[in-house]
Amino acid sequence: MSRLPLHILVVEDHAPLREQVAAALRAAGHRVEEAADGRLGLQQAVQDLPDVLVLDLGLPGLDGLRLCERLREQAARHVPVLMLTARDALTDKLAGFEAGADDYLVKPFAAEELLARVRALGARRLAGAQHCLQIGPLRLDRRSGEAWRDGQLLALPPTPAAILRLLAEAYPRALTRSELTHRLWADEAPESDPLRSHIHLLRQVLDRPFAAPPLLRTVHGLGFRLVVEA
Repeated sequence: MSRLPLHILVVEDHAPLREQVAAALRAAGHRVEEAADGRLGLQQAVQDLPDVLVLDLGLPGLDGLRLCERLREQAARHVPVLMLTARDALTDKLAGFEAGADDYLVKPFAAEELLARVRALGARRLAGAQHCLQIGPLRLDRRSGEAWRDGQLLALPPTPAAILRLLAEAYPRALTRSELTHRLWADEAPESDPLRSHIHLLRQVLDRPFAAPPLLRTVHGLGFRLVVEA
């Protein structure tokens, strides 16, 4: 896990919380800028791209979802986004990921968890990366959320699409079931196996229509990974 200082923009309209978050990040050695409304936050983010954007959902001027969407449209490179919100419903989380968020942290939260998630986003080295990932025949556009295999657009529902993005960003590393479950649902995962049906849907769209070997592989006893055969 990278411990290098990061340039972080915190966009949060609740001043005490914004100051608390900024203070914790500065104490960890990061360079922090702050914005209190969505329009100003977007302007700052586009003009001086941060390494990580810590973004509240309920903002005046421009809410967090719209800000994230516009950032994905306007930014010259991918900026990892950690959304902070009191909205803990699964539909809200999926809406955040669909808007382009990379991670999701529900209020209230511990400063240690915030720091760990920010470090994890910085360690992914997505800042400065191209919007499009190319992994063998698979092409994934982080900006639009769309994916193609052999040039064919994949019609993926939101959750299988989010799983594919996580696996593509981790490639060639495998992601454990617990990692995927936490990233998708945090502490609100369904009681039954939450991944089973979504992995099945992903396989049906990503692999089944193609004659080539499957890209999505099960790593027995661990989780899942993408594999490209030479």
